[in-house]
Amino acid sequence: MKTVYLVASGDLRLSANQDCWAAQAAMENQVGAAVAREGWKIKRAHPYDPIAKHGFLDSQKRGIEIFRSIPADAPLIVAEAVWQYTHHVLPGLMTHRGPILTLANWSGQWPGLVGMLNLNGSLTKAGVKYSTLWSENFDDDFFVAGLKKWLKTGKVAHDTSHVRAFADAKIPARAAKVGIKFAKEFRAQKSIMGIFDEGCMGMYNAIIPDELLHPLGIFKERLSQSALFAKMRTVSDQDAHAVYDWLCERGMKFDLGINEKTDLTESQVLTQCKMYIAAVRIADEFGCDTIGIQYQQGLKDLTPASDLVEGILNNVARPPVYHESTGAELFAGQAVPHFNEVDECAGVDALITNRIWNILGFAPETTLHDVRWGRNIDGKFVWILEISGAAPPAHFVGGYAGATGERQPAMYFPLGGSTIKGISKPGSVVWSRVFVANNKINCDLGLGEAIAVPEKIAQDNWKQTTSQWPMMHLVMRGITRDQFMARHKANHIQVVYAPSEADARRALFAKAAAMNELGINTSFCGKI
Repeated sequence: MKTVYLVASGDLRLSANQDCWAAQAAMENQVGAAVAREGWKIKRAHPYDPIAKHGFLDSQKRGIEIFRSIPADAPLIVAEAVWQYTHHVLPGLMTHRGPILTLANWSGQWPGLVGMLNLNGSLTKAGVKYSTLWSENFDDDFFVAGLKKWLKTGKVAHDTSHVRAFADAKIPARAAKVGIKFAKEFRAQKSIMGIFDEGCMGMYNAIIPDELLHPLGIFKERLSQSALFAKMRTVSDQDAHAVYDWLCERGMKFDLGINEKTDLTESQVLTQCKMYIAAVRIADEFGCDTIGIQYQQGLKDLTPASDLVEGILNNVARPPVYHESTGAELFAGQAVPHFNEVDECAGVDALITNRIWNILGFAPETTLHDVRWGRNIDGKFVWILEISGAAPPAHFVGGYAGATGERQPAMYFPLGGSTIKGISKPGSVVWSRVFVANNKINCDLGLGEAIAVPEKIAQDNWKQTTSQWPMMHLVMRGITRDQFMARHKANHIQVVYAPSEADARRALFAKAAAMNELGINTSFCGKI
């Protein structure tokens, strides 16, 4: 039997790898059976570790060691049933000469889908050739046909006919004028992107090289998470309580307990309030137009999660923050756009979106989400988008009054902290993704509708994903599930509301014209 090698990139956090290993092992059994039916066998390139109690590549060091033993021309599957750190396998994949297949399970509970999309975006940025497949049970016609093709030819392609280049589309003159005027002023005025420690969770695709950013008029201010932590220690208890009281007065509810290890406590929330104040003050000090906090590695060992902070920052209506010396309110009446997990691609998108939506007179609150999962609901394919808490309350049914703070899962967030949980309201949405390919900045844009689903289904979706996190149910216009998966180059997607479908279309065209004028390779996706 001919041999396919298999590797599995995992998390950096031992608890996550241990908790997720059973799902990975079950998936690999299904993949192995599918490969065997085609007359091939799988050779796992790295064994299960009985001491660590998982079989993932859990560091860049380990990944490089293992790839030394894999024949450079062998067919190779990167199988993902969980979130993974791409840099564990990227060094090996960049020099591997044989055909590469990235493969993910279709599950809300086990986010291999999210991990694989990040890996695909990173490989695309790195210029590594690869094929990709996804499946729920690895026996459906789509997967079997794709696997056959890859085993036979080393390649499998998917339908991307939903993608249209900006140059091939007709843009209404009025919207184009708005976008072009904005882009020229934006580039001339210049903007600062505050980066609290670059790179997060192996997301190579989320780092934009400076030489690609500068022609847009965007420049990085490299900040330190240790500076953020230090600034938190200068915030008074009184100021922290003022933020907490503001949130409670607007109707936000916190599910509090007393056990620091398992519950959300008032102490954790107050520490997050200090982080919020510290972040705004640092943004003001350095003149940042947008900021991103890495959090996951480093800060997680020092302080509760940053996600409540991020969601508030992304909201126009938010607790006031005052300058330490002058007492002047900082960024009064404005959101301070925050890009979760310091995803710089999302940061560029959020900043440009915020500015254009303000010009158009639309509510500018925007956020990224994970492309977490998707399922058919009432005859429509619905994407379930989630992020660990950074969504602005303006997106929720009921606003702050519709938001709940729940403790972050201990597996990822050992010191807890509140999420900002809610269900996104129905309405017209523009979705997008900035990404790097062929050493250029690219942007895909499309239209969609955030829909309301029955409460029973919403609760089931939360049960099958992460119940503590905010959720949007999104229907994309003119794009099938598999078309989207074939094209999308990131685990993240940017979303913003517009007052109506006509307004969403107008804003989409203005934003696309701006991106194109800035030199970004822009494409429309789906029905526009």
